[in-house]
Amino acid sequence: MQGFQAENSFSLYWEDNIGLTNPPHWLAAKASPLSPHQVQVFMKLMEENKFASHLHLFCKQANVVCSTNALVKKTMDDTTLPPIAQWNHIKEKYDRLPNETPLSVATQGGLPYFRESMVKEGGFIPVPDLRDPMSYKSFLPRSLASKIPFSFARIKELKKIFDVKDGSEMDEYIQNTLEICEKSPIRGEQCTCTTSAEDVIDFVVEKLGHHVRVWSTESVEGSYENVTIGAVRLIHGNLSEPPTLCHSMPFLFQVYYCHVFQNVKVYEVDILTRKKVNYVIMACHYDTTMWDPNNLAFKLLGFGPGLIEVCHWLNENALVWTKTL
Repeated sequence: MQGFQAENSFSLYWEDNIGLTNPPHWLAAKASPLSPHQVQVFMKLMEENKFASHLHLFCKQANVVCSTNALVKKTMDDTTLPPIAQWNHIKEKYDRLPNETPLSVATQGGLPYFRESMVKEGGFIPVPDLRDPMSYKSFLPRSLASKIPFSFARIKELKKIFDVKDGSEMDEYIQNTLEICEKSPIRGEQCTCTTSAEDVIDFVVEKLGHHVRVWSTESVEGSYENVTIGAVRLIHGNLSEPPTLCHSMPFLFQVYYCHVFQNVKVYEVDILTRKKVNYVIMACHYDTTMWDPNNLAFKLLGFGPGLIEVCHWLNENALVWTKTL
């Protein structure tokens, strides 16, 4: 009942701001399961510096990740796929990849970047890991998320609250996410990190207005496979009307890195895997002028900034928003 109330609350905010009847079911399911009473209790515990002794209860009730939460590894494990690819959670940091990094390492499991011409019906392409490393985590309520020290300057305080150990996998995730969220945007990019479901909606409405459509990759089927390409459908081709892309970030609770880029086309692509037909979202960037010359995309494709378009798949839980009016 509590989870249903949370989804209903999120759906109401959605309907008040977005010109669509219902949010995607999987996105609505990420709404915080905490009741208003529970939120008040945990906020009071934070104010009184008593939160640490209730951390395990908070993690369980809020459906977030803590180092004391034994479900983290178990939930992430998938015996049908190899371990989560190491580059998967640092995809946004490719422009700082050392020059000497072997491409065989950088491209483990599939091609993270490719040319638009490489995606043609009937062709083949190796697909990388499409999984979100922690796909099951929920948002925090906005009132509670605003109390969390979400910055590098306060990272010690953040790690203390959630009992995250130095050098742990979660420590690395936190540092990577905060670094991405605090980096300066390149010219022509508008970006933010959203720590609540309401923040995501507010950013989209600010950039695109109320009349939008949302697109996402159907599933992770095809990860690590050399798939056959089926139908390729252009779903956004107006280069003067940039879409908004939101990437799910590895963090203690659900965080999205949302950004608006000029000169982007978006496609929906059917891929034929061993098990089924999946459809994945592909974004192609046509203006790479301001990209770092050491970006992995150029290492893979053999060109430099501004000379080619660069395409990539949208991972599990990622969102693409486009205008409808």
